[in-house]
Formats: sequence, C-alpha cells, structure tokens
Amino acid sequence: MRIIVRAKKVKLPLETKRFVEEQINSLEKFTKEIFGENYYERFLKKEKPRVKARVEIIGKERGMYYVECNLDFPGKLMRAESLKKDLKSAIYEIKDELKRKIKEYKKKFFAKFERGARKLKRELKISEAAKIKEGERVLQEGI
Repeated sequence: MRIIVRAKKVKLPLETKRFVEEQINSLEKFTKEIFGENYYERFLKKEKPRVKARVEIIGKERGMYYVECNLDFPGKLMRAESLKKDLKSAIYEIKDELKRKIKEYKKKFFAKFERGARKLKRELKISEAAKIKEGERVLQEGI
C-alpha cells in the first residue's frame, strides 16, 4: 500500500508521520484477503500498487486536528474523517472507521463472487439419471 501523508497549518514530527503510516499500513492485511497473495509480489517488483492511501492532517483553531484519509481501491474510494483535540485519537478513529468500511466492502465482494458461483453451479447441475449411471460405472471399474 502506498501511503502519502500531507500536513497543512501544522508541523508534523518524523515520529508522528511514522505513527500515521504504521496505523494506516496495518489495514493492508484486510486488502490482502481481497486482492490475493501475489498482490504483494507485484508491489515488490515496483509495479503500480492497487491500493493507495492519502492522509491529510490540518491544524484547526484552538488545538483541534482535522484528519482525513482516502483509500483508493480499484473501482472504489473509501473516505474517513475525524475532528479531535488529540491527533493520535483522531488517527485511531480514522483507522477504525476504515477497517469497518473495508470489512463491509470485503463482504460485498465475496458475496458477489459466491452468487456467481451458485449461479454457475445451477447451470452445470447434472441430472439424477446421469449421476446414477456415473455411480454404476465407478462401481463396475472398481475405482
């Protein structure tokens, strides 16, 4: 996952930037289930990553932080935002919301796949007479 962290009206220390990257990168394990294992091999070979994350942190008045994160999936954009006094709690809230959205997307993704598989199974369904003949053939051959 490619992560871009941008800050406006606030200066981010290096450890805070690493913290943000670590928290957003922890969501990668959920995308692994959707896009498969070879996704990471392609990423290591410098191919274009499928999932990109853009995090924007804006310092507001009275010590408030506005944090916004966009996850760009192929064909889907997931967005989360938070306004908190503490930057870390805002990032945790963003992470939880994105995790929930990714899980919903994953359910829909696999449900669509399973519906297609059930439809294909119905189309390829073998008649009962053919099943009986196949069973008799197996018994005669002694397989």
